[in-house]
Amino acid sequence: MTITYIFSSVGASMALQDAQVTVVVIGYDDAAHVADAVRSALAQGPAVGEVIAVDDCSTDGSAELLERLAAGEPRLKVIRRPTNSGGCGTPRNDGLNAATSPYVMFLDSDDVLPLGAVDALLGAAVRYDAPVAAGLALRKELPSGRETPWRHELYTRRTLVAHPARRMRLVHDTLCVNKLYRTDFLRGHGIRFPEGRFPYEDFVFLARVLAAGPRIALVPEPVYIWQVRRSAARLSISLDRSNIANWRDRIHADQLSYDILLGAGEKGLARATRARFLDRSLRMYARELDLRSAEYRREWWTLTRAYLSSFDESDLTSAPGPGRIVARVVLATEEPHDLGRLKEIAARPARLNPPYARADDGSPIWSADLPQVELDHLLVRPARLLPVAVDAELRPRARRTVLRLRLHELYGRMAQAGPEAVEAEFTERDDGRVGFAGTASLTAHPDSDTWSAEFPLDLAAWGGGTWDLRLRLRFKDGTYRVITGHAVAGAGLLSRRALPSLRHAVLLVQPYATHSGALAVRLAPGLSGVTDVLRRRLKRVFR
Repeated sequence: MTITYIFSSVGASMALQDAQVTVVVIGYDDAAHVADAVRSALAQGPAVGEVIAVDDCSTDGSAELLERLAAGEPRLKVIRRPTNSGGCGTPRNDGLNAATSPYVMFLDSDDVLPLGAVDALLGAAVRYDAPVAAGLALRKELPSGRETPWRHELYTRRTLVAHPARRMRLVHDTLCVNKLYRTDFLRGHGIRFPEGRFPYEDFVFLARVLAAGPRIALVPEPVYIWQVRRSAARLSISLDRSNIANWRDRIHADQLSYDILLGAGEKGLARATRARFLDRSLRMYARELDLRSAEYRREWWTLTRAYLSSFDESDLTSAPGPGRIVARVVLATEEPHDLGRLKEIAARPARLNPPYARADDGSPIWSADLPQVELDHLLVRPARLLPVAVDAELRPRARRTVLRLRLHELYGRMAQAGPEAVEAEFTERDDGRVGFAGTASLTAHPDSDTWSAEFPLDLAAWGGGTWDLRLRLRFKDGTYRVITGHAVAGAGLLSRRALPSLRHAVLLVQPYATHSGALAVRLAPGLSGVTDVLRRRLKRVFR
């Protein structure tokens, strides 16, 4: 998804250069990217009075590079820390301490600001006399360049939130970098980042901001490009989740955020942090559990049960259904349980795979061995929000490749909703190309409580890449449910196959299950594509 950056002229008549901004750029051993970050801040124009680059005792020449840039740019100031802080909070605090402008914002060395970002935020802050202004951040996957809006539902229009409690979902935007802050507001309330090594410091900083109850101006323009490098030698904190310490740190930051808001009397916002944990953190880590060692899973389960035991019942019932279900399963048993099914219910969108157990009174439950995990809410949820399960089988053949789908009943709700048709679409993960889009009627099978559909596919016409399947179920009342297909394993369904092709001579096809269990397919056309696949496989073997 690519977004064109178009900024409105709101506030253009104001002398923005008279209300200047300090941009604090922090970095550690990031000489490859820090100059781009600094230049993107300087390119914002006269609204930026100074850029303060804080180098956290780098050893790769980053500080020297910054000082060379500063020699030719009077707005750039460099702070060199004598020792490494171990985190992001301390260098940001150093920059905040040194800031001399009325407003301040933060930028990481491996990210950039799009043109017009500061003007958009500053214009809104001045217009609404708001101590905080926030805008849309874009997650940009590199090297593909694909962009995904972060918490876009908050930034659909220009508006003023008179108090954070009037927009509870502000808690869900945990980034500190897509926001502009009035400097005297932060200093007057003693709002700072946690010092030293403190992963997820944004959680705590933003809890302190919200606890102060500021007016917050929201703008729909993209104001921050969050560049995600999954193949980097040193992963970011948010991507490096394989160590149990990462989960422990996340729980600690979440608990501290809750305590800050509750201590400020903001019970609603505090409860919203619980919902955020259940709907985002818990689901994200739960769907990765089968990738971890047995030791990790046991420790994760113990830590999570201990934390969830501090939640009130209302904390659970107020959270979205999938996260609530995961939490109840974890609380119901001392050992890791039903990880495959948990992965599916934790997916986005959620899928609840069979079997569909019932209690003695007929009410829905998670499973026969965990009857205390009740699923009564599924009986009243709209069909468009249900965790519908669709099995997806891709059967590559030289003459005719077929996608077969099977929709499962869900405690009578599917029969009640009346599924009529399903739309299937395969899109290329990096560039968004559509390889196939079609619609098929669903055929009911009353004897098995399922519905089925089938699509013929011409894989050779798609080209290379990784293709994700997305489904759209249409019900008799005209409503829709967007879902992914559960990748069915067994009988060689997820095996790599080389197919003869008139177009490419040979086409290498690899159906597989994603981390969340959804069906996807990798295609490598031609002899060069096959060679590349073999070369990468050999590199993995020797590594």
